[in-house]
Amino acid sequence: MNLLLALCAALAVAPVAAANEPPPAGSAPGPTGAPWAPTDPDWQAFRAAAQSARGRIWDRLAELCDVAGHRLAGSPGQVRAERLTAEWLRADGLTVSLDPLKVPVWVRGPASLVLVAPRPEPLALLALGGSVATPAGGVEAPVVVIREFSELGPQVKGKIVLFDHPMRDGLPTIDHYGEAVAFRASGASKAAVHGALAVLVRSVTTRSLYTPHTGGVFYDEKSPRIPAAAIPTEEADRLARMAARGEVRVRLDLQAETRPDADAVNVIGELRGATRPDEIVLLGGHLDSWDVGQGAHDDGAGVVESVEALRLIAARGRPARTVRVVLFANEENGLRGGKAYFAAHGKERHVAAIESDLGGGAPQGWGFTADVAQRAWLTPRLAGSGMYLRDSGGGADISPLNDDGVLSIGLLPDDSHYFDVHHTHADTVDKVDPVALADATAAMAALAWELANAPAAPAKAAARPDR
Repeated sequence: MNLLLALCAALAVAPVAAANEPPPAGSAPGPTGAPWAPTDPDWQAFRAAAQSARGRIWDRLAELCDVAGHRLAGSPGQVRAERLTAEWLRADGLTVSLDPLKVPVWVRGPASLVLVAPRPEPLALLALGGSVATPAGGVEAPVVVIREFSELGPQVKGKIVLFDHPMRDGLPTIDHYGEAVAFRASGASKAAVHGALAVLVRSVTTRSLYTPHTGGVFYDEKSPRIPAAAIPTEEADRLARMAARGEVRVRLDLQAETRPDADAVNVIGELRGATRPDEIVLLGGHLDSWDVGQGAHDDGAGVVESVEALRLIAARGRPARTVRVVLFANEENGLRGGKAYFAAHGKERHVAAIESDLGGGAPQGWGFTADVAQRAWLTPRLAGSGMYLRDSGGGADISPLNDDGVLSIGLLPDDSHYFDVHHTHADTVDKVDPVALADATAAMAALAWELANAPAAPAKAAARPDR
């Protein structure tokens, strides 16, 4: 406990509230906005119900993290998580189905990074998900520091490129993710065009305790595939300083491999609507995680919020429309769960799709993608939520539905410390506040209840594949 408190102080994180402590008068406060204080009686009732059950909600997250462990697509943890969450939904009295699909299998394997010159020293790293392996024995070369893609050129041929592009600070943090993550996602292919041998990427975070962050690398089919790994921000800073003084050489050894596709399922739980059962309000998160840490914030929190939100709705009674929870497979390195769901269910009448995939922080806002009619139908349902609205959003797993014109909504929680642990060994259940997790669950439940009982929903918008 003393170590946890020390780490919390070092990261300026409030210590996690115990699950049996009384809830605060307003809400679990978050730096990205005011404490959550819904004004609508239905929202208040769902919050009270969730806070009274927050021990159960947090315990389910702990069970997922401890029993299943990490849940990378194609891993034994994926299978354990599928079984466990299906058992939860059945125990909650819901109709359960398991939609089969195939998922990619990538195995990290041993990895090492060694500073060779100006002096020998091992360095921390994590291979990027989907990376190819280095040649046997690794690859050794001078380091060239690149801060913007426009700097790439002939000087990187035969070198190892370090993409040293810091993630900008500021709240909400998600606003600064896309700019920084571009170097992780596409840097390898862009550097390979110029003859680079491998890439190192500055971890996508604004704070670090010497923690490397993994994540997917996506190769352009027109470019050679070269190995890619992330290093802590501290090492990116140091290598950049050293390179400014003279040549820096490193040796990178990755033994990653891609194996044949494996079987997986989308886990689906459903509460059939009383009067409009063919109209669906979808709640979801992704069941998979990266193969480091426990995937507690990403996206165990979204999984548990969705499951528990449906349980709270069922305890209140049958809504007019069907409320369906989908726990999507393979978001992290393929999005095949979202695509498979759309292939199997895209012709069904979805009036809205809601996703939670930004950690287990206290609820702050909603981001949505809607046409004029959908916006006019949605916004009155959010008037009493006590949360800000952003005219853009949704989620990766529900993006195929969004592309087809379905009203898409994403929960925007307090993300001020989400990227401290995102895609790291530190994404463990102790980092999730039970009070905040329960509040987010209540927000998901209340919105789904409102939409499932609202007057006639508008038709789908025109398809928007180029959003």
